[in-house]
Amino acid sequence: MIRGTVLIAQEVCKGCELCIAACPQECLGLSEQLNIKGYRYVRLIRETCTGCINCALVCPDAAITVFREPKGAAKKTLVVQPAT
Repeated sequence: MIRGTVLIAQEVCKGCELCIAACPQECLGLSEQLNIKGYRYVRLIRETCTGCINCALVCPDAAITVFREPKGAAKKTLVVQPAT
């Protein structure tokens, strides 16, 4: 499964909820806190993001950056060589 995550500029977000409606994985929601402008901002509420970028495409303020893990990233393991 492809995994992703989002970074939301909390002080830029107006809480319009367009990204929440656009998310097919339903992983976004409004925070209980207010940002400096007095808006409830969007936050990641579930770790089910696939990095589809729908949220970033509909955001009128470009407050969302989407990151996606490279394909097969979860299958790779890091091998640490002992110090000699």
